[in-house]
Formats: sequence, C-alpha cells, structure tokens
Amino acid sequence: MIFPGILYYAVFKYVPLMGSVIAIQDFKILKGIWNSPWVGLDNFQFIFSYRDFYVVLRNTAIIAFYKLVFGFPAPILLALLFNEIRLMLVKRFVQSLFYLPHFLSWVVVGGIVFEVLSSQGIVNVIRGWFGYEPVLFMQTEKYFRTIVVLSGIWKGVGWGTIIYLAAIAGVNPNLYEAAVVDGANRFKQTLHITLPTMLPTVVVLFLLDIGNFLELGFDQIYNLLTPMTYSVGDIIETYVYRAGVLQGQYSVTTAIGLFQSVIGFALLWAFNRLARKTEQGLW
Repeated sequence: MIFPGILYYAVFKYVPLMGSVIAIQDFKILKGIWNSPWVGLDNFQFIFSYRDFYVVLRNTAIIAFYKLVFGFPAPILLALLFNEIRLMLVKRFVQSLFYLPHFLSWVVVGGIVFEVLSSQGIVNVIRGWFGYEPVLFMQTEKYFRTIVVLSGIWKGVGWGTIIYLAAIAGVNPNLYEAAVVDGANRFKQTLHITLPTMLPTVVVLFLLDIGNFLELGFDQIYNLLTPMTYSVGDIIETYVYRAGVLQGQYSVTTAIGLFQSVIGFALLWAFNRLARKTEQGLW
C-alpha cells in the first residue's frame, strides 16, 4: 500500500536531487550535465553580488513571516471553533463551506480576488456607500502583502483544520467530564485540556512549515502579481521562473534553489532543537 508513495518520492524528490550538480556548472542544455563546464562556486558568488536578489529575498522573507504569524494559527483557532459547534448537521455544513476553497486552483482564486478588489468590485462598492473613493487594491504596493496573506488563509484554513480536528477527537472524554465536575467552563476546558493535547500536533506542523519558510508557492504570487507591485511582491519563485524558464539561466536558479534548501534546513534544525526542550520535535 505504501509503494505508490515511496515511488512518488523516489521519482519526483530523490532522483531530481542529482540534477543539483548544475549549480556548480555553467550548464548548457545541449551539452547536458556531463559535458557542461564546471565553474565551482561562481553561480553562488553571482547571486550574492546581484543587487536585485536581495530585494527578492527580502520580499520572500517578509511575506513568509507574515504567513507564519497570521496563517499558521488560523486553522488552530478554526478547529477550536468547530469543536464548539454542538449541532452535527450545522458543523458539517460549516466545515464543508470552509473546505471548498482548497479545491479551487490559484488561477480561479486569483480571478476572484481581482474581481472582488477591482474598482467596480464589492469592496469598493461598499466603500462608496460611505462616501470613499475607489481604491485600486491590486495595483497598490502597500496592500499587496496583506492580500497575499489573507487570500492564502481563506483558501487553506479549512483544509488545515482537518489534522487539528483529528487531534481534538483523540482527547479522552473523561478529561472533560472531570473538568466539568471541578467547575471548569468551556474556555478553561479548551485552555487546559484541548490545547495541551493538540500541542504535539501543533509542534510537528510548525516544524514542517518552518522547513519550507522561503518556499511560498509560485502559483499564488504569480496569479496575484501585477507590474505595479513587483517591488514588494517579486519573490524567489517568480524570479526563478523568469531567470530559469524564460531566460534559460538554469545553473543560477539551481544555486538559488540550493540556497533555499539550506536556509530551510537550518531553520528546521534550530527550531527542532528548541522543540526538543519541550520533549517534542521531529527527531
């Protein structure tokens, strides 16, 4: 049963690692890996001496930080709210409503975001009721990162609650009964029983997220980015797309990918060391 999963990771995760060698080559697609000239660390020196790379890195780090601070707790809070719904029919309906955006592609979600936030969209229509002038949200730099974070939460928060709801379902009901006998209300039960029980799951998912800190996902940013917001929204993935796919700088973009992986591993290792102090962690 696990063979398809093993095969997937072997073919699409481990075998492509061998291609990372082109990060220390001046890779020529017609010559292939074996015949392309070796350049050592020249590609890494190039990206660290390229001024625009630091702009892209800064944008990636800022958006990633916002997503971690605001996006990571969102499914935890939503799972706790779902757990408080007593009518099963209502609970299933609300859960399905929140799960639905996960199954929409970023092309569709991007179109919805552009439509809602356009000059004639619902947001500007409501603003007009109160006498405010229309705002071009998608073409304004100061709104872009907020839109990215909120649209990401809207699309993924419902799906992210599944694991947390499973963790909550594993709580021994006797603990809640004992808490009621001791006079604990619903808030205190959540604070002293539900949250501590969820902590191992929260720590593991946090470590998995921190390991992908600089990997924001190409689809979302590419579909929301406009020429007016490049200065605050151009991230590593969109830069790699332009430089690697469109301009054919395969060696440079591979070096950037290795840089992302090293940063992700360093963050994962550091936060796992911290998690071990609470007897949690991945290893």
